[in-house]
Amino acid sequence: MKFTFNLPQSLPEMTVKKLLEEQLLIPRKIRHFLRTKKHIQINQKQVRWNQIVKPGDECQLVFDEEDYPKKEIPWGNPNLVQEVYQDQHLIIVNKPEGMKTHGNQPKEIALLNHVSAYVGQTCYVVHRLDMETSGLVLFAKNPFILPILNRLLEKKEISREYWALAQGKFQTKKRVYRNKIGRDRHDRRKRVVDPKNGQSAETHLTLLKQFRNDLSLVRCRLKTGRTHQIRVHLSYNQHPIIGDPLYNPASKCKRLMLHAYRLSFIHPLTLERLSFTADSYTFEEQLKRTDEH
Repeated sequence: MKFTFNLPQSLPEMTVKKLLEEQLLIPRKIRHFLRTKKHIQINQKQVRWNQIVKPGDECQLVFDEEDYPKKEIPWGNPNLVQEVYQDQHLIIVNKPEGMKTHGNQPKEIALLNHVSAYVGQTCYVVHRLDMETSGLVLFAKNPFILPILNRLLEKKEISREYWALAQGKFQTKKRVYRNKIGRDRHDRRKRVVDPKNGQSAETHLTLLKQFRNDLSLVRCRLKTGRTHQIRVHLSYNQHPIIGDPLYNPASKCKRLMLHAYRLSFIHPLTLERLSFTADSYTFEEQLKRTDEH
């Protein structure tokens, strides 16, 4: 693999060592290979480890297969992929409801397999959506960018915004849920609010629209990313999501009314601010029917 890119103008001057270690998060073993094999060039020239790089400099990195061994997965159907954004390092797609983000078994076909077939190379999951949830999902196109994107996610620098159609009326336009979430001991598929042993979880809600039939459209921003976080928080606080088969089984809606509407972050290599939105036809259709009633 060979990657060539220009250092962003907003990036401060730093040594080659600091660039690879702190900015690009390249593992120590791989940094050693880059150094001993002379597989890094700045402005098409070999560099010393303590050499200063500047904004606008061209950086070229070459990785051998032994640096990042290829991971082979079965190809899916590229026609099932709805691309929202793609560059040399990452791709963002709009996932339909009813499709897993990645398979649980080696030969299971899921969105990851479809995206890999669409791109023409094995991709890597950065974050996932529940099978029943539609919306934006971010994938790394190579193992070089994966830990960098993972760091953004861990540092809460990837903003995720969801829309949900929930039962009941909200008394305030904004509210925050901080109920700790843990596993349900009686049903391995589910999560529950567990104040004693649960993990911290924080969901920020904004009321977008109140419907006449005691339903509410809300925007949910995640500060943490626990499994089923929005579904559990809303259900626990007496506002279960319409169509949720686990936490609102009495609902007759054909799909879970939860959609990952917006994804925003600063590109780690270009430092460009990226923000994308995506619609869901089935989500919008259900909202129209709700409004008509």
